[in-house]
Amino acid sequence: AKQVLLLEAFGDHQVANVSTEVLARTIGAAVTEPALAPGRSTAVEPYWGIDGLDGFPATAHPMAVLSAMIASLSAYYPQRGGTEELDLNILRLLAKTPTIAAFSYKKSIGQAFVYPRNDLSYTENFLHMMFALAAEPYRPSPVLDRALTLLLILHADHEQNCSTSTVRMVGSSGANLFASISAGICALWGPLHGGANQAVIEMLEEIVADGGDYKKYVEEAKDKSSAFRLMGF
Repeated sequence: AKQVLLLEAFGDHQVANVSTEVLARTIGAAVTEPALAPGRSTAVEPYWGIDGLDGFPATAHPMAVLSAMIASLSAYYPQRGGTEELDLNILRLLAKTPTIAAFSYKKSIGQAFVYPRNDLSYTENFLHMMFALAAEPYRPSPVLDRALTLLLILHADHEQNCSTSTVRMVGSSGANLFASISAGICALWGPLHGGANQAVIEMLEEIVADGGDYKKYVEEAKDKSSAFRLMGF
C-alpha cells in the first residue's frame, strides 16, 4: 500500500497529504526541521546545499549533475537506520530530484533558478521550475501536466532494468538510499538505457534542422542499405 501511495504522489489528489509532504521537501529553508503537520505545505526542510550547483559548468551533462547532487544528499541526511527514517528519505528523494533537474536545466541555458510553489502538483511544479520566467506568469498546460504524470508512472513501473538492477546491487551492500540511487542514475545515463531518450531528441532536432520532412527519414529507416535508424524503437 505504501508503494501505491508514493506512486500516486505524482499527482493524485486523493493522497493530498503525501503529495503535500513531498512538495514541502523540495528546497527547504534554513530552519530546524519540525514534524510536518497533515495538510501543511510550508517548506520546512533544513537547507541542504542547492548552491552546490554553482560548482558545475553550464555545459555539464545533466546526468552528471543529477548523480552528484543526489549522492551529496547523504551528507545532509546520513543514514542512521530505521524504517521511518528511510520512508522520510524516500519523500526527500522524490521531492528534491525534480528540483535538482530543473535547476540544472536553468543553469545550462543561463536563466535564473525558479523555486517550487506549494500550490502546484508534483508534475506542475516540475514544469513550472523548468519553463517559468521571473518576468512573466506561467501556468503549466493541463495536457503537458497529465502527459508528464503518465510518463513518470510508466517509468516508475519499468521493472527489472539496468538501473533498477544497479540500485539493488549497490543497496545490497548496505549503502544508503542516496548513494544507491546515484549509482542507478549513472547506469541510466548509458546510451543503451535511459540515454536512448537523448538520442531520440537529437534525432528529432536533426530532422527539424533538415526541414522537418519526417517521411524522408522514415523511408531511409526502411531502406536496408541506409545506415540511418529511427532511435527509440
